[in-house]
Amino acid sequence: MSTISEPISGRRTASLPLIYALRELRGGLRGFYVFIACIALGVMAIAGVGSVAASLNDGLTREGRTLLGGDVAFSLFQREAKPDEIALLRGRGQVSVVATTRAMVRSAGGQLALVELKAVDQAYPLLGQLDLKPAMATTELFAEHDGTFGAAVDPVLLARLDLKVGDTVTLDNTRFQIRSRLEAEPDKLSGGMGLGPRFLISEAGLRATQLLQPGSLVRWIYRVRLPDGADDHAVTSVIDDARKLSAGWQARSRSNASPQLERNIDRFTQFLTLVGLAALLVGGVGVANAVKSHVDRRTEVIAVFKALGATGRDVFGIYLTQVMMLAGVGSVIGLVAGAALPFLIVGLFGKLLPLPVIPALHPDELALSFVYGLLTALAFGLWPLGRVRDVPVSALFREAVIAQWHRPRWRYLALMAVVVALLIAVVIGLAYDKRIAAVFVVASVLVFALLRGIAAIVMAVARRLPRSRFPMVRLAVANIHRPGALTPSVVMSLGLGLAVLVTITQIDGNLRRQFLAALPEHAPSFFFVDIPAAEGNHFADFLKQVSPQSTVEDVPMLRGRIVSARGIRAEDIKATPDAEWVLQSDRGLTYTGEIPKGSTIVEGKWWGPNYEGPPLVSIEKKIADGMGLKLGDEIVINVLGRDIPAHIGNMRNIDWQALGINFVLVYSPGAFKGAPHTHVATLTQPSSSVETDAMIIRKVADAFPTVTSVRVREVMETVGTMVANLVLAIRGASAVTLISAILVLGGALAAGHRHRVYDAVILKTLGATRLRLLGAYALEYLLIGLATAAFGVLAGSVAAWLIVSRLMTLSFAWQAGSAATVVAAALIVTVGLGLIGTLLALNQKPATVLRNL
Repeated sequence: MSTISEPISGRRTASLPLIYALRELRGGLRGFYVFIACIALGVMAIAGVGSVAASLNDGLTREGRTLLGGDVAFSLFQREAKPDEIALLRGRGQVSVVATTRAMVRSAGGQLALVELKAVDQAYPLLGQLDLKPAMATTELFAEHDGTFGAAVDPVLLARLDLKVGDTVTLDNTRFQIRSRLEAEPDKLSGGMGLGPRFLISEAGLRATQLLQPGSLVRWIYRVRLPDGADDHAVTSVIDDARKLSAGWQARSRSNASPQLERNIDRFTQFLTLVGLAALLVGGVGVANAVKSHVDRRTEVIAVFKALGATGRDVFGIYLTQVMMLAGVGSVIGLVAGAALPFLIVGLFGKLLPLPVIPALHPDELALSFVYGLLTALAFGLWPLGRVRDVPVSALFREAVIAQWHRPRWRYLALMAVVVALLIAVVIGLAYDKRIAAVFVVASVLVFALLRGIAAIVMAVARRLPRSRFPMVRLAVANIHRPGALTPSVVMSLGLGLAVLVTITQIDGNLRRQFLAALPEHAPSFFFVDIPAAEGNHFADFLKQVSPQSTVEDVPMLRGRIVSARGIRAEDIKATPDAEWVLQSDRGLTYTGEIPKGSTIVEGKWWGPNYEGPPLVSIEKKIADGMGLKLGDEIVINVLGRDIPAHIGNMRNIDWQALGINFVLVYSPGAFKGAPHTHVATLTQPSSSVETDAMIIRKVADAFPTVTSVRVREVMETVGTMVANLVLAIRGASAVTLISAILVLGGALAAGHRHRVYDAVILKTLGATRLRLLGAYALEYLLIGLATAAFGVLAGSVAAWLIVSRLMTLSFAWQAGSAATVVAAALIVTVGLGLIGTLLALNQKPATVLRNL
């Protein structure tokens, strides 16, 4: 070490921190395993999520033509394209026509099932292949024989109706023979979520039924395959020419084959990235603990460095270099694991994945993850490193006996603030939804501040408690507030992990309660759609005859797409994430003179049943705010190819959870005068059973073959299954944060192991028994764990309430059972890990330790 006091060239002076950092690491990584593991876990989560999302987006982009079914797709609702519109599309390339709707299928045994009906023409599919079992040509599949058409169906329908290939079913009194099982469709992802199994037929088969009535809820999709080699300019040209001819259709190109899917992927990616960042933040506590413990162990070495002439800056540089090198090691480990994740997923589950994942290395995602790892290590390591910077040699020697708190210099605090600000800027700047990212950042800062305050409060309360007559209790309380106590480390490391766990379990419980438990009180039992307008009143009377004790609600319904608002084209409106979905496709519309049930007027006045003035529209308040709309603003919608302007007359709050009939846009009477439309009705039963529901579905199908019956409970169960799978994925991702929390807790307890050994040896020498010491330490960890668990439950419950009630707009009910389970688990982990360390300390021989005091 004499080299420090020797004259050294400037080049070597610059490399001294690296030289001595490497020399110190020759002794191994003792004390840094938790440090490296925490950084590696967080970086792995962020790199893995980013790599999988990028691979999925690459797959969606590369397979965009196949997923869309062509280079461009135009969709119309409730009407077919006009001859001049078809001529325009056919003049640009090969065209395929697809029609989708929902319908009721009846088996030979009289069983009924809701299906997602898809009718295709002879050109389908333009791209990709249908996966049929048994395999056959589409001409053979759909051919008509003696008035019976062919169909391919989802295997789920076969199981549901106890059917097999070759059986015959009826669709609106038209016979269809099931000639093959439909295993996969090349364009399935572009169609969105369905409420029933797929039933694939020909366009001729659809026209043979009576489902194509004026105003029927049928979506017509026209796919165009441009000549090979057509560039993006050619795609844009087709879309622009089509919109000039008609503003009524929605256009999608091969570059955004499934925009809703891509948005969901972006949102879910952001959530999982935030989970990874939460793991890094929890791991940051482990970084601070590891650095502090390492500095404590190297006190004598630091003293020698300073005694031989090293400046505080030299010491700071040596240990900062060590920290960043180890952070680099952890980050590289995390990068390797994260980069391998898409390859691992495709290798293990490639054939089962419904999404086109193309595994590849994504340097931008990996570089971002690496930056996150280094910034986190730097942000949490600067405080303990900065505290050593200006401590004199004498104080360093004394620190082996008693730890003295001191704040780092302002320059290090400023550097720490710059690093934290840079980390925050990266988190928010690169987020898909910057508002959610900002909320995450603010919540993280608040949680850390609160945890620090909780630790201080616990220590202050313990310090002021009266001295107990029982030595075990007195020792436990003293350990909570003594100098060098583990309380701050345990509270910080355990608190954030518990808050995340409680948040996840509370959200999980509320989603399950909402979708998997009982339906809301007074929720409809059935929705009926595609009721011909001429038979609306007759259908309502029929329902009352079938189920006299039930309540029937019937309203007219059309479909329309917002073309502009406030004079701004829909595609140019900068709506918030909560409102943008209204602009992305056709929306259900209605007109009425009465305020819809479940709606409350919050701005403006209702027009009343006798209104005969110019068209007015009522809009949901949250959607209006998200689109920047105010009373009096004009909204233009396209219904059946015709643009209809209307001014906002009032705004409503809607209770969507009641599951009644309600619409974002409700128009005044006469707004759609003369437009063909259908009705939608609900049936609310005082009590329901499977047998009663089956009877209602059967009688409706017999009397009104074109009406589609949707059983609400089945829909809720379908959505509930999706939610359960989503929650399962969230749980798995959040496990990374929980593992980090346990690692950090173990690291915090290990960091205090040296002090525990000294305490145990002195107390045993003075006559304390092993049982009494174990009891004292167990009580100490139990008290700290209880205080931390109380905070975790409170913070996690508040966070879950905000997410469920504000972001998901669902009702929130506190799940006491899951909270109690989390508390119990936290106490078991805290006391268990603490006692493991205590047993190791108690096994030390007093003589060996006393000689080195």
